[in-house]
Amino acid sequence: QPITTSFPSGHAASAAAFATGVALESKGWGAAVAPLAASVALSRVYTGVHYPSDVVVGAALGVGAAFAVRGIVPTRSQLPSPGRPYAEAPALPGGEGLVVVVNRASGSAGLATLLTDALPRAEVVECEPQEVRGALEKAAERCRALGVLGGDGTINRAAVVAVEHGLPLAVFPGGTYNHFAYDLGIEDVHDTVRALAAGDAVRVDLGRFSPGLGGAKSGFFLNTFSLGVYPELVRERERWASRIGGWPAGVLAAAKVLRGEQPLHAEFDGRKRALWMMFVGNGMYRRMGPTPGHRRDLADGLLDVRIVHGGRVPGARLLAAVLAGPL
Repeated sequence: QPITTSFPSGHAASAAAFATGVALESKGWGAAVAPLAASVALSRVYTGVHYPSDVVVGAALGVGAAFAVRGIVPTRSQLPSPGRPYAEAPALPGGEGLVVVVNRASGSAGLATLLTDALPRAEVVECEPQEVRGALEKAAERCRALGVLGGDGTINRAAVVAVEHGLPLAVFPGGTYNHFAYDLGIEDVHDTVRALAAGDAVRVDLGRFSPGLGGAKSGFFLNTFSLGVYPELVRERERWASRIGGWPAGVLAAAKVLRGEQPLHAEFDGRKRALWMMFVGNGMYRRMGPTPGHRRDLADGLLDVRIVHGGRVPGARLLAAVLAGPL
């Protein structure tokens, strides 16, 4: 029997927080999880570890924590509908006239088969990463709409080819993060399939940058253009992700890059400045928690520029920028 109140119950708080978080995302799964959470709470009383009041207050704290976190980092259902101008595009039921290029290295294993089943009239071309650009160029010469299944980098290359050939682009999310597809409102392959059948299309902006002197050809970006610490961090993360997983790889990459990175030297209006990072987003990013993570309008005609100035201790400066702003 307990000799103290053990107030409140941590087990009940954890169970209630988890169940509430699940219910906020999916009512069906929330209903399935709720009895399990209740059994955890009741078991604390049954075994004599907690008084009923401990469990009730602990559960209340857990529910409150779930709603507090949702207030800081909103779910997609809370975000306003994206603003995008609609565009004319051919309706392609069954994928007739569509050629989809699939990057085999984009974490899209199994999705190519799903795509073939969902779009029996489409042509699906699977290729290795180094072959993607050539495959896109060939596909653009024989299709009414160009499709791409892969991550943000693959989609970026496909967008450039689509613009050069004047073709609509069908985006199928198949990467690790799929930032662009999610900002379009595309959660899975079937969302794009439905849009193709209805001829439902939107216009989006395409960012452009110039590599500098020497008459080099301009580059384009759908999501972001970055210089400094961030691209180095991404390269290190991708190097380790396949071995240890995405999040551990990100932590390892941050620890390595922030320890040894040197600042950039940039010139703004004739003044030279040292920078740790320059981030340019295609469209204005909205805050989701401590970082800019969502665009409500992919055709707002704006660039979202964020800079972390140079100086000593880059890791501390970047962390302070994230906590204070964000960035």
